[in-house]
Amino acid sequence: MRPLRIALVHDWLTGYRGGERVLRHLAMRFPDADLFTLIHEPGSVPPEIEERSVITSPLDKLPGRTRHYRKLLPLFPWAIRRLDLRGYDLILSTSHAVAKSVRVPPGVPHLDYCFTPMRYVWDQADSYLGTGLGRALATPLVTGLRRFDVATSGPESVTRFMATSTEVARRIRRHYDRPARVLPPPVDTTWIQVASQAPDDAYLLVGGFVPYKREALALEAFRGLDRKLWVAGDGPGRAALEREAPANVEFLGRLDEAELAERYRRCRALIYPQHEDFGLVAVEAQAAGRPVIAFGAGGVVDTVRPLRPEGAAADDADATGLFFDEPTPGALRAAIERFEKNESAFEPQRLRRWTERFSPARFDQGLDQEIALALEQVR
Repeated sequence: MRPLRIALVHDWLTGYRGGERVLRHLAMRFPDADLFTLIHEPGSVPPEIEERSVITSPLDKLPGRTRHYRKLLPLFPWAIRRLDLRGYDLILSTSHAVAKSVRVPPGVPHLDYCFTPMRYVWDQADSYLGTGLGRALATPLVTGLRRFDVATSGPESVTRFMATSTEVARRIRRHYDRPARVLPPPVDTTWIQVASQAPDDAYLLVGGFVPYKREALALEAFRGLDRKLWVAGDGPGRAALEREAPANVEFLGRLDEAELAERYRRCRALIYPQHEDFGLVAVEAQAAGRPVIAFGAGGVVDTVRPLRPEGAAADDADATGLFFDEPTPGALRAAIERFEKNESAFEPQRLRRWTERFSPARFDQGLDQEIALALEQVR
């Protein structure tokens, strides 16, 4: 029996973030698969992705498209439907925008690994498109994109959905009325060594500097605190935040793996203020043996075992972090104070063992099962 001819579909290739880490794993898993995407900036992703056949949409011919691709949002539905996927036995998309909306040839199974339904028009529309007059002007665009998103989410378009987290599975059910298997992303922690020494008196934030990451909330929480905050990463909003940051916040810029692993080991805890779909960073910090102080919603509900509320009659022996319930600087400061009172409860080797459930091997096992089911559904 000949091997399956597989097409991978990803929204765009303009940087190496969480979604591209998953894509890199799939590219290594299926080395002969072709890759389809809206826009490709050569050199922006690792060789495992770059060194294959990458087929792009007509948008990739526009000048300045890699810097201003978000402004092309109204054209995404048209562009994704221009990709020609005839001749493949299986389509495997990784999507947070329109990759799952590709035109599927009759009789070909399409398995979508959904990072989230299109956040620009659903759950985080206000963050990206604003409120007031700006949002009112964007209403026809939002309405049209939602209609397109739903129309390309039925069984004739997507054979089976997989979700990165319980939160994302709920969104898929709410917006598309489709079930989704929760399959956490493959988190490779082989490059992270567990902490063997006491941490520095500093906390770590790994930022992307886009609205939902909430770096500003963390910076305000540390204003006036006698604690240091390291901020790793880069992104569109970094410069403005850096200008207004208090003196106890140090911006490290984009770190390579070795540098980031070192900061994970040296920090007291990871500060995680965002409402994330899954959040690889939270798992990576725990793999280094460091707990996570997180806003208690989204992917961390699956990836972090929190300390119980104060006064609760429960055993915290399995805790790997703690949550705060309000997205405010005051709530985060209170969580930091509570963490410092309970810091000895977080044993590094135990936190490392917890992260084994997010291993690439477990992901591959679940993916194989979903591929088999998708192929069976279209026979």
